[in-house]
Amino acid sequence: MEKLKSNWRLTLLTVILLVSLFMIFSPTMAPQTNVGGENATTGDRLTNLQYGLDLAGGTRIRAPLIGMTAENVVIGNESPTNVAAAVANELPNSDTTDVTVRRGTINGPTVEAVDPNVSEAQFGEALGGAGYSYETIRDGLTQETRDEAINVIEGKVNQAGLSGASVQQVTDGTGFFILIEVPGQDRSDVIDLIEQRGNVRIDIYHDNNGDGEYVTERAVLTQDDFASISNARQPDDRSPNPRVPVSIRQENSIAETFQSSVVETGVAQPGGAVCRYEESPQNTDSCLQLVVDGDVINSFGMNGDLANSMRTGDWARSPSFVLTTTSFEEAQEIAINLRAGALPAPLAIDQGTTSFVSPTQGENFRTDSLIIGILAILTVSGVVFARYREPQVAAPMVLTAFSEVLILLGFAAYLGYPLDLSVIASFIAVLGTGVDDLVIIADGVMAEGDVSSNRVFSSRFKKAFWVIGVAAATTVIAMSPLAVLSLGDLRGFAIFTILGVLVGVFVTRPAYGDILRNLLTKR
Repeated sequence: MEKLKSNWRLTLLTVILLVSLFMIFSPTMAPQTNVGGENATTGDRLTNLQYGLDLAGGTRIRAPLIGMTAENVVIGNESPTNVAAAVANELPNSDTTDVTVRRGTINGPTVEAVDPNVSEAQFGEALGGAGYSYETIRDGLTQETRDEAINVIEGKVNQAGLSGASVQQVTDGTGFFILIEVPGQDRSDVIDLIEQRGNVRIDIYHDNNGDGEYVTERAVLTQDDFASISNARQPDDRSPNPRVPVSIRQENSIAETFQSSVVETGVAQPGGAVCRYEESPQNTDSCLQLVVDGDVINSFGMNGDLANSMRTGDWARSPSFVLTTTSFEEAQEIAINLRAGALPAPLAIDQGTTSFVSPTQGENFRTDSLIIGILAILTVSGVVFARYREPQVAAPMVLTAFSEVLILLGFAAYLGYPLDLSVIASFIAVLGTGVDDLVIIADGVMAEGDVSSNRVFSSRFKKAFWVIGVAAATTVIAMSPLAVLSLGDLRGFAIFTILGVLVGVFVTRPAYGDILRNLLTKR
């Protein structure tokens, strides 16, 4: 027990290594997602490591958000909802989903317009027509809107089960872009997933006064009104159409209001309604319409049982029904959009760049990275053995430095961080700087002659450790801006370099000190 206590740093390193190996290889930690009953992962079958675009192949999309912002808008005490509605009414072919009002920004109250067909002049006229003065209108959107867009896209990617994907904001000095990287997926599939804003609503199409004049009551249900959204389901004996079962929120009388609307408009008429909107829009019972980004995806009536429960008021006590679509792909898209929410602004994919790395090329990169890693280890080992010519000093040095890489791989597996070429480069950098620090420790301890006692060793070790501690602090300070700023691949390099330095200072360097003390004080 006394020996274990005196070598607690080495014990800590051993425990962390075992945990890291568990994270890397244990099947219980395998990152899997379920999409239509199939497991999807961008790692491999031997480890839990996730590979980024460079090593797995896939699609990279870099695109700006469409929109402009009016700053320092004088809106008084009016609610953002009312302001958005007033401005949208002044814009051609726009609604409240195309206008965002924010109070707490650094540039005062702002109003954003995201309709790509609205010009700056039209936006300014709409603000004036609605009675709001402003300081200036600029291209681009607020940081809050960009953050919301990133969260929504991440939600869409996760709901679609695309493992290993990343979404972040980047800038090149000319503006802000959303960078989306999805390993293992074709470009067209990724564009189809993120291109649409995903505004989903339910309209009611009905004969207004029973005189054959049909009108549309818009947005009787919006995305915020849904309490739960089930997975898309294939046609079966219970329903001939693909569908998405949903339930409606009961708070604020949302379910009751919807129930009253379908009864009053005739959707929930006695015996139910048969929608013939596609065949004869001027000769049909009232219809519920599923609308995505302004396009009617499907129109459907209501069966007699559901209509009767609506008419008696029982439905609002357990408000659920089924959204039917014409294809299973549409049903999946509806479910994803409802869960992830709508993009606050459309992505201008045509104004950005897209690239695709084939899976074969990614596999070649993985093989080349493995070869380079092995060569780096062999080179470092050869230099260290040539320097000391004492295996009992050099071998622990190489193994300790290599353990840092294993710990970093454990971190990556635990976080599900996709490994790319920049991260591999940081591993090699950590291996090199780690051995350099261990050489400083070994030279500092051995340069002044034999180590006669633990007290002598501790004195020399502390002097050497002070040197590498200052160097580590310098590295962390230098890399921190790269880890925080939106600089693409440099961010991953900086993050894992900093992690490697911290692991070295707090875990592996002290553990090597324990090894060296045991070796040198027992000579």
